Amino acid sequence: MSKLTAAIIEDEVPAARLLSSIITRLRPDWEVTVLPGSVEEAIVWFRTHSHPDILFLDIQLSDGNSFDFLSAAQPSSLIIFTTAYDQYAIRAFTVNSIDYILKPVDEKRLLDAIVKYEALKGKDYKQENYIGDLIQSLQKQEKSYRTRFLIAGVDKFWALQVSDIAYFYSENKITFAVTKSGQEHIIDLSLTRLEEQLDPRRFFRANRQVIVCIDAIVHAAPYFNGRIILHVKPIHKDKITVSEEKVSSFKMWLNF
Repeated sequence: MSKLTAAIIEDEVPAARLLSSIITRLRPDWEVTVLPGSVEEAIVWFRTHSHPDILFLDIQLSDGNSFDFLSAAQPSSLIIFTTAYDQYAIRAFTVNSIDYILKPVDEKRLLDAIVKYEALKGKDYKQENYIGDLIQSLQKQEKSYRTRFLIAGVDKFWALQVSDIAYFYSENKITFAVTKSGQEHIIDLSLTRLEEQLDPRRFFRANRQVIVCIDAIVHAAPYFNGRIILHVKPIHKDKITVSEEKVSSFKMWLNF
């Protein structure tokens, strides 16, 4: 009986090594190959090698989008997406890829995805035009994100535009929006709910207390214990640090 083959396409070498080591630990009988993390090189590999049974595919590669790879390579593999961007993961999940994994990779979450794959494989899972349907669904119109908030004053209401907000922060279970001019407004949503409604290309959850807009970041610098400190405008009363486990995702977001 031939070994099950798995391949990883991930443009960050440490992330690829970590994912490979976890897969090997969970399924030591699998044959795992780490491929180049670029669209162009991955396409060449798929044209010259047998396609693996399962492919762990990062959404954003070093020279483009993984959907470009799918269109050109047309892999026969079943796909598990890996991504640092929630909006991509949700879209991938809804179009019946086997599953998705958010980075940094959680071992239990990875095991769940593998078990799901094995269950489908055991049922001789087949889907007509699998890759074509996947690409078409993933290229549909982007999700709509919140553009304004209703703010209640003493004797009037007005709309606060999201484009005017520099960052959100939480204090004593109250959420505040800070505008680019430094005004603060109470928002009747938790940061977790806000994170779901804000455009992830413009807003990043730096830590449990702060969501920051890309336009508000003056610069970022190394900080203690592997963290990053953000210098923002207007200045926040407390230091804004990116937690160590989010540093890799933050760098990708900043360069997206």
